[in-house]
Amino acid sequence: MEGQEGLNRQVPVPICVPVDFGSILSAMDRYDVAIIGGGGTGAAAAYDLTLRGFKVALFERGELTSGTTGRHHGQLHSGARYALGDVNIARECMSETLILRRIAHDCIEYNQGLFLALNEEDCALTDPFVEACISAGIPAREIPVGEALSMEARINPKAERAVLVPDGTIDAYRLAMAFFASAKARGATIRHFSEVIGIDVVSGTVGSLLIHDLLNGREYRVQADAVINAAGPWSNRVAALAGIDVPVTAAAGSMVAVEGRIVNMVISRLRRPGDGDIVVPQRRLSIIGSTQQKTDNPDGLQPEREEVAFLLSAADELVPGFSLQPLRAAWSAARPLAGRTGDDGRAISRDIAIYDHGSLDGVKGLFSIIGGKATTLRIMGEKVADAVAGFLGVPVACSSADHALLPHSAYWRLP
Repeated sequence: MEGQEGLNRQVPVPICVPVDFGSILSAMDRYDVAIIGGGGTGAAAAYDLTLRGFKVALFERGELTSGTTGRHHGQLHSGARYALGDVNIARECMSETLILRRIAHDCIEYNQGLFLALNEEDCALTDPFVEACISAGIPAREIPVGEALSMEARINPKAERAVLVPDGTIDAYRLAMAFFASAKARGATIRHFSEVIGIDVVSGTVGSLLIHDLLNGREYRVQADAVINAAGPWSNRVAALAGIDVPVTAAAGSMVAVEGRIVNMVISRLRRPGDGDIVVPQRRLSIIGSTQQKTDNPDGLQPEREEVAFLLSAADELVPGFSLQPLRAAWSAARPLAGRTGDDGRAISRDIAIYDHGSLDGVKGLFSIIGGKATTLRIMGEKVADAVAGFLGVPVACSSADHALLPHSAYWRLP
């Protein structure tokens, strides 16, 4: 009977063939731009690119902001600190300060700053300092020391001159997360604990990234038409995955926080930038920063005892009694300075450097961004996005300065 024959018919047994899940994901996960590095620069670049209509993915090997971004003292630089050394950087800081106050006001405390001259050498620098600030568009003005003391009663009463500048403070975590939230709301894919362990280059063009998901141990690939290396002091390590050398100096700096908001303004030493010359109020803490020395490994940095003692002593010069406050924490972070040096890196400009590895190294579609400041994260994102948009042939103008960011808390409410 036909029914019985049907029952007796041999049914082929499926053969289990190994599936290349990497290939499947490669075909599925394709982006216009992939960003490596989940700090402030990566966040700003992701947001900028989504505003221009690009499909973006960002990969961070740790938690978001767990590198340099989450470890600075949080000064919103008016640019005054750099006015004597680099007027362009000073002007850029002032411009970005105004933009951040407009688009991310809930992450900014505009508490202003005082520069104090404590000795004859500092005093001799005061007039050139004010002139340099004015030339850079920074509304600095000298005020009587008595007036400065009325603003901040705990500053050194032996200060000889004082200059008022429009400094402020940044909530470093919230500012970066506001950029992440705004990028995510516009469709960006943000993946933390996702380490890029390979950059595939095909016929001189970047093709895909090999990702190690640290949460579940699997590896997968994503394709991208362009890749931004925004790994900060780890940028050379990332670039090496594509056989490229990036000139970056990882400059380690230590900071110390004590309990109590001793001052409400940013208090700086009126001298050329050096160690231990800025006191920054953060919530109910006061932070003195920082030191600087070159490091070969930006991972696992820890402050030395000598650094902590030095910083507390330097803080006492600006704000007597600082070191008597209960110690809250001491930590270190590495600044990604553009260029190489054999010394501590103080001579390296804080300017922003963007490397187009297509023209420099024969790897088209790969870009590295180095340098800058926390204050300039937005324009860093703008500049690298300009370079990538030009490479992709989509010259859409930047508009990140024109829109208020979402609050940082929106990041966890988005799907």
